[in-house]
Amino acid sequence: MVVNPFLSEKDHESVFTIATQNLKFGVGALGELGADAKALGMSRVALFIDPAVAPTEPADTARQSLRAAGIDVAETTDIKCEPDSAAFDAAAKFAQGGDFDGFVSLGGGSTIDTAKAANLFSSYPDDLLAYINAPIGRGKPIPGPLKPHIACPTTSGTGSETTGITIVDLTDQGVKSGIASPRLKPALAIVDPTVTASMPGGVVAATGFDVLTHAVESYTARPFTSRARPDGPAARPPYQGSTPYNDIGAIAAIRIGGRYLKRAAADASDLEARYQLMFAATLAGLAFGTAGVHIPHAMSYSVATLKHEYVASGYERLAPMVPHGIAVVINAPAAFRFTAPVNPERHLAAAEAMGADIRDGSNETAGDILAGAFIELMRDTGLPNGLVDLGYDEDDIPALAKGAFAQQRPLIMAPREVSEADLAEIYRGAMRYW
Repeated sequence: MVVNPFLSEKDHESVFTIATQNLKFGVGALGELGADAKALGMSRVALFIDPAVAPTEPADTARQSLRAAGIDVAETTDIKCEPDSAAFDAAAKFAQGGDFDGFVSLGGGSTIDTAKAANLFSSYPDDLLAYINAPIGRGKPIPGPLKPHIACPTTSGTGSETTGITIVDLTDQGVKSGIASPRLKPALAIVDPTVTASMPGGVVAATGFDVLTHAVESYTARPFTSRARPDGPAARPPYQGSTPYNDIGAIAAIRIGGRYLKRAAADASDLEARYQLMFAATLAGLAFGTAGVHIPHAMSYSVATLKHEYVASGYERLAPMVPHGIAVVINAPAAFRFTAPVNPERHLAAAEAMGADIRDGSNETAGDILAGAFIELMRDTGLPNGLVDLGYDEDDIPALAKGAFAQQRPLIMAPREVSEADLAEIYRGAMRYW
């Protein structure tokens, strides 16, 4: 008899929800920004633009489209890659005095997240920790609706344009965390794949690995039926675990990313590869926005926070730091070796979607096969060889594990329970791969 994996046990969850995202995708979509903003009732917008994007053709397209629609625009490029609490505070101050009725973001995940924070803190001012996810912050619910926000990603990576999450480096506490609420989800995502044409190959690789990793995380997350049945619909979490809905987008994103990431990073003129990778990013964002992510993302926050020595390819204009996609994927091979024994079939399916030969695979080798698929692609795209290349060594493991274990929001979505000691061993396995 075939067992339906989405049938639940008594007293376990039997329902999943889908928070839909208004989205348009395609060549020329950015040129419709002004009409879309007007349709959402915007007349004066706060336009957040990544400083690297500001002098480019996509930025000119966005500005011209907004102004042609008769919309008043106040622009800021005061965006920090991997934003910290000071960056969020500056964004809130910019928004508070502008009498804005809408927000537009044009850039990568850092820009979109900064606009989300500006919208929140200008609408419902409070200290940052009030809204930060518990147990690091107080997890205060956002008290009401926010102003409309149109997110226009220029990188094929974070999926922030489709999620109700914003991530921040809490510099005073030495940890990264986030704010999660359906109210943070942009009113519209405009995904125009032409905007990636000038993106450096190193940035394509870093953001592309974020796509692959969070797609595999959402595909291998604990099933939604493994959670206890909530007391009522309002108690159902935004991150629910793997569902039949998210599985479709996640496995498609893994397949597309596995096929096109190397090409997209190697050749900016390979428009097919770059467009396909942008589509994979969109699919993966929609998938993990429902299912959630787990161990690699939880581990990434310590990696990105504790040391700022590494200069990544494509990020040379910035101060030393570990870009989010690299901080995530650097732990992924070791993390998937740890999680594979719980659902080896899904790990093998993910490896096959990435392009690995699984004909001789088994439940016992699933983790190694998926890890190997990641490692091969990391090598081929010039990524660092484990944590040692980022400046970490064995002495850093306790602090890394402590910081990661504080990230309970993603960790509870892992298919296998993970302790602080387990995280230490996973970090140890991520020190060097080849």
